[in-house]
Amino acid sequence: MPKLVLSMDGLVLKEMPLGKERTTIGRKPDNDIQIDNLAISGHHAIITCITNDAFLEDQNSTNGTYLNGQPVKKNVLRNNDVIELGKYKIKFIADDAKPALSQSEMIETAAIKPFELPGTATDVNASVSGPAPRETQILSAAARQAAAEAASEPAVPAGGLGVIQVLSGANAGRELQLTKSLTTLGKPGRQVAVITRRPHGYFITHVEGASFPLVNGQAIDAQARLLHDHDIIELAGVKMEFFLRS
Repeated sequence: MPKLVLSMDGLVLKEMPLGKERTTIGRKPDNDIQIDNLAISGHHAIITCITNDAFLEDQNSTNGTYLNGQPVKKNVLRNNDVIELGKYKIKFIADDAKPALSQSEMIETAAIKPFELPGTATDVNASVSGPAPRETQILSAAARQAAAEAASEPAVPAGGLGVIQVLSGANAGRELQLTKSLTTLGKPGRQVAVITRRPHGYFITHVEGASFPLVNGQAIDAQARLLHDHDIIELAGVKMEFFLRS
């Protein structure tokens, strides 16, 4: 079981097993980890455990939440990561440390430049007429069918605009708004999936790769799967969160 080690000025104050799905941190006594200090907000941050992963999320705190010296809003926790709240530090110790993701394991999409890697273009507008551009060659028949279904659908489903936020790797914290009818994510030759926009929500479909993408730790099947607010997707070695923005 993962654990947290709370310290201040190098002095260990407490060790706590991370056995709950949600562990709250803050100044108020109703928190799982109470830090009675005015620099800490009443409800400062939350650590959420999903299957074998843990995610740190700032709760709009006054002084912010820092991870390994960098301000964060939401980020996956890795073994020996250090959370900083004012003068206090909380070290995250995992059961089985996983190696950090390499540059080649980042999310790949031409939707926005910070996500793009050379030689790939995997975010395309759905089109059902005319010759397909070179970038769409990686799409399977299932993906092309999804594109055709999505082509005439409204810009934003009733639930709000879908957004993907990267939680791990060098692009952690970056967001991709799912404004297109068809958005392809992943790494060609390894694992690729498409997210299609439909009137009743956003759906993820496996396109390429021997293994299927994971949603909340469970592999999806060959059918399109409806994404729910705050689902955690793992694709091509990258963890990301899907959420709806009104």
